[in-house]
Amino acid sequence: MRIDSLRFENFRNLINGGINPCDTINVFYGDNAQGKTNLLEAIWLFCGGHSFRNNKENELIKFGEDFYKLELDFYSRDRDQKAQIVFENGKRRIKINGIDRNRSSYLTEIFSAIVFFPDHLDLIKNNPGIRRNFLDTAICQQKIKYAVSLAQYKKILNQRNALLKDAYNHSELKSTVAVWNDILASSGAVIIKERLEYIKKLKEKARIHHYGISDNTEKLSIHYLSKIKADESFDENRIRDLFYDLLCESLDDDIRYGYTNIGPHRDDLLINVNGKSAKTYCSQGQQRSAVLSLKLSEAQLLYEKNDEKPVILLDDVLSELDSKRQDYLLNRIDGYQVFVTCCEESNKKQLKKGKLFYINNGEIKE
Repeated sequence: MRIDSLRFENFRNLINGGINPCDTINVFYGDNAQGKTNLLEAIWLFCGGHSFRNNKENELIKFGEDFYKLELDFYSRDRDQKAQIVFENGKRRIKINGIDRNRSSYLTEIFSAIVFFPDHLDLIKNNPGIRRNFLDTAICQQKIKYAVSLAQYKKILNQRNALLKDAYNHSELKSTVAVWNDILASSGAVIIKERLEYIKKLKEKARIHHYGISDNTEKLSIHYLSKIKADESFDENRIRDLFYDLLCESLDDDIRYGYTNIGPHRDDLLINVNGKSAKTYCSQGQQRSAVLSLKLSEAQLLYEKNDEKPVILLDDVLSELDSKRQDYLLNRIDGYQVFVTCCEESNKKQLKKGKLFYINNGEIKE
């Protein structure tokens, strides 16, 4: 996959115009708040979702205007393609190769990207829900049906939890809650099985990337933490049985607390560097390196699944990294088209190949 050109009109603070990136490394440098992240955000929208900053779409329109328009020329699925996104009057309109499309999901079939931005450091620093979301989002990019399974599990979980709250004051409902154990266990087993299979592939690739980023000095390891003691060799039926037994055992506790204490909605990822918790013992640079290793591995797995390399978007990625780690990101990610933003002008001197862009107050210059 390769972006040949991106054009933008009334998008955030970017001056109306466009860019023609090269097919290797593209570095965008400039001071803070000049529009570098806005550029990556514009590319990301062609993945079919919303802003990676979780902004409302009407906030993407340049102040004083009433619409924005983005156009992308790119090579994908062995052909040149065109896509257009227009947002106006609260509605997004999409064209793909000149044909109107009524759903953003059509974009995901022809364009894909992986993004890192500073908030992704929460993968290491913050609560398990962020790590679960990383896993689920990555798997959804590979398997659309996984999103359906997730939605189904959450619906069943909410229904069981609502009944648990009622059962606290009405003991006669306890047997009714138990009926949901089988349904929840069957649905949750699908989620756990998919996560375990994905992590099996992810952790080896992440280990290799982190070893390279750290100049062969650090070993990254990833483990799936769950009260349901299963591994990738277990089939769904075996996982379902383990989950069901635990739900039955914990029923009294669940009623007392008013929510389900066991299941994929409570699981976590343990991320270690050199055998120690990355969250507790690693420096900012090491934590950033660990997250980058996860994101680069996500890109590699997406390539293996779709037989097409996604575009890699790296926002403010070089800060807090030493020169060797910066060199890996700028010069050793082979075979992918990469977009990197940074503030330090000195970073551009490290670039051995690729293209440089300077951004100042929304204006982009080569």
